[in-house]
Amino acid sequence: MELVLLLLQQLSVYLVIAYLLSKTPIFIPLTSISGRNSHRFVYYILFSSFCILGTYFGLSIENAIANTRAIGAVMGGLLGGPLVGFFVGLTGGLHRYFMGGFTDVACTLSTTTEGFIGGLLHLYFLRKGKIGHIFKPSVALLVTLFSEVIQMLIILIVAKPFEQAWALVQAIALPMVIANGLGAALFMSIIQDKKAIFEKNYTTFSNKALRIAQRTVGEFSQGFNSDSCKKVADIIYQETGVGAVSITDRDKILAFIGVGADHHLCGTVISSGYTLKAIESGEIIYVDGYETDYQCSINTSCRLGSVLVIPLLEADGRVLGTIKLYEPKQKFFSTLNRNLGEGIAKLISNQILTGRYIQQKNLLNQAEIRLLHAQVNPHFLFNTLNTISAVTRKNPQKARELIQHLSQFFRSNLKQNIEQVTIKEELVHVQSYLEIELARFEERLSVEINIDDRLLPLEIPTFTLQPLIENAIKHGTSTLMRKGELKVNGYILKKDNNAVVVLEVIDNAGNYCTKGKKVGLGLQIVDKRLKNKHGQQYGLVISCKTDEFTKATISFPLLNGQEF
Repeated sequence: MELVLLLLQQLSVYLVIAYLLSKTPIFIPLTSISGRNSHRFVYYILFSSFCILGTYFGLSIENAIANTRAIGAVMGGLLGGPLVGFFVGLTGGLHRYFMGGFTDVACTLSTTTEGFIGGLLHLYFLRKGKIGHIFKPSVALLVTLFSEVIQMLIILIVAKPFEQAWALVQAIALPMVIANGLGAALFMSIIQDKKAIFEKNYTTFSNKALRIAQRTVGEFSQGFNSDSCKKVADIIYQETGVGAVSITDRDKILAFIGVGADHHLCGTVISSGYTLKAIESGEIIYVDGYETDYQCSINTSCRLGSVLVIPLLEADGRVLGTIKLYEPKQKFFSTLNRNLGEGIAKLISNQILTGRYIQQKNLLNQAEIRLLHAQVNPHFLFNTLNTISAVTRKNPQKARELIQHLSQFFRSNLKQNIEQVTIKEELVHVQSYLEIELARFEERLSVEINIDDRLLPLEIPTFTLQPLIENAIKHGTSTLMRKGELKVNGYILKKDNNAVVVLEVIDNAGNYCTKGKKVGLGLQIVDKRLKNKHGQQYGLVISCKTDEFTKATISFPLLNGQEF
């Protein structure tokens, strides 16, 4: 028992050193299993040092040393794998060998074996997918106990004379088994606690970052302006718990929430040298208020005592503004919030770029709609006016109706700047166009519309049917010597267990065969808008049989909540 207590006393110093090391960055690789050579090198250096320390802290007994060397060897193998364990054990063993004694060879072999045993157990848990078992103190205890028993057997087999070896084993076996097993368990417990702290901080960081990301989605869709920045700054202020949050562009404060909001006013020109430096250099500026003194540039009695200034970057690396996190005086700036602040800056930069993309996309969509307006053949207006002029003499009432249809058609063209309309609304617009064309061609054109009533509430991109119908008349029925026939169909098609909406515009001319040719710009836009919204498998398909028919077919899926 006296030897046990002496070894435990030496073990206490050993574990204090381990605990102090756990407060340094060198301990971080021990909290995870990594295949990186740099991490393996850290394992080797650290645990080889503990092997050597275990020997130095040992107690001389009968020309041998009772020690805690096995802890370093077993732990090196358990965390680093067979190769690391082998070399840690070999290093510790060679160190013991050069100290001499009748057990020098036996100790060299046994320490190397102990490291390799720990490595084999590491490999076993890795292949079984039980990495968490490696960090259990109970596992470290059991494998070290087993390794120490193996060491005693090696001493009995290798050390000479046997009688002396036997006497030594009787004296040190139980104390070393207890001390090394307990020491390995406590060492692993220190690592486990450090690992738990890292995981807790990581979870906290991840949860905060995720909540901020979720809450700020779409806030910059209307641009990088004061309103959007105020909303985002408030979200960051709530989630991080810092003293204050500010967002600026390159010239002025766009938003400020928290301590000091009474004098850091929105719209105020930037006066902080730290902010201007971050904008100029594109680098993060951190002023902790201790090593680097911080003083508010606006109010000398301001309660803010530290600041983290992070540039917001364009895709090309140009600085478009900053986000600033503040803490009041007498409060430390936590490392978690510093790291989180850098992540938030990247998130906001991406949000701003996404918002600009959405704005540009909306502008492009509006431009496409206006282009579809312009695609209406100017001759359509002249032809309509000529038709009205001719009808006026014979049927004034019909002429008034045509004027109303023409007015309705162009009024609808001017109003439809939105991206989506219902099929019913699209048909009302199309009907005005068709009434004019029917009056123009009289007996030479017939129109049949057969669309399932259940489809009428569904939304489609603005100006989807009108370009198809205009194309069918302009390039189809208007060229015929015989009567032109135009059909507009709409139905639901079951395809691969999915419901697909199909709209068809069919003429009986068969003049618009596009095989090997590009379709007109208006039809290209119709197809692209459908594909962008629903996927490449949907859109516009044109089929044609010369002198018989041309069929323009558009398809898109029924969305959730539109099941029939």
